[in-house]
Amino acid sequence: MIKTGIIGAAGYTGGELLRILINHPQATVSWAHSQSQAGKPVAHTHTDLLGDTDLAFADKLPSDPTEWQQIDVLFLCSGHGQSKKFLAENTVPPSVKIIDLSADFRSQNEGFVYGLPELQRETIKTAQRVANPGCFATSIELALLPLAAAGLLHEAVHVSAVTGSTGAGQALSDTTHFTWRNNNLSIYKAFSHQHLAEIKMSLKTLQDGFTSPVHFVPYRGDFTRGIMANVYTPFSPTLAEALTLYKNYYATHPFTHTSPQEIDLKQVVNTNKCLLYLQKHGDLLLITSVIDNLTKGASGQAVQNMNLVFGLPEDAGLRLKAAAF
Repeated sequence: MIKTGIIGAAGYTGGELLRILINHPQATVSWAHSQSQAGKPVAHTHTDLLGDTDLAFADKLPSDPTEWQQIDVLFLCSGHGQSKKFLAENTVPPSVKIIDLSADFRSQNEGFVYGLPELQRETIKTAQRVANPGCFATSIELALLPLAAAGLLHEAVHVSAVTGSTGAGQALSDTTHFTWRNNNLSIYKAFSHQHLAEIKMSLKTLQDGFTSPVHFVPYRGDFTRGIMANVYTPFSPTLAEALTLYKNYYATHPFTHTSPQEIDLKQVVNTNKCLLYLQKHGDLLLITSVIDNLTKGASGQAVQNMNLVFGLPEDAGLRLKAAAF
């Protein structure tokens, strides 16, 4: 059994990670740390876990190397900027793998490997430290990787994408209150979203000469979970050729699938899937990409990376049922 520890286990991604790991056939949760909920039962915060675990949130961290031997892998689920702070203040021994769910190390520096399995699965398998991709970045990159791999991104890419309220994290803000979010829609960080840097980095990994802009307009949706990204760019081959290109690229990847018909969010909510639907409009290829921002966009992908690092089947513990209706 893989022994896991979680920092920041009381938040949305920490809770989702607990749900997956508690039911994982080859992993166990040794401890789950939370500053705000220290000492309290996990099921008091994540109430859906009542009856599934008697675990309480840890009130302190390991203080010496022998205590770190309780775990094989550490998941960092705190807010952005906190992972760098944690690693600066704590010495995690080399025997413990690290998977960071924040944005702190996604530029692949400081020894972290960018953890998008559909981009660099083989590199992840030998990684000591993995930086989980952002949720918007995951949905947009999966829409574009086959084109970049074939060297077919020659002009600007345009993206319009909407995310659920859980993407903003558990801390309350003006734009996460129910009375504001319900029956509402808004744009934020147009053309300047922080995930653009990793999207461009990933595309250049496959198509080194890609220098065209990625024009990204994100929306806040009035629902809790899921991302739908509509991505379009000039593409001269036929739709049939595009479908073949995508099916071939993702043929060995268990979670990304091309759909023959239009797709919707409920097909992927509560799963680790990404579904893609392709359309051709004149000289433009439109790719619709849907994921759950908390699973494939965060905690599910983190477990997928854990599986790869420890030599398990990539889909272990991740065959999750969609909400569907």
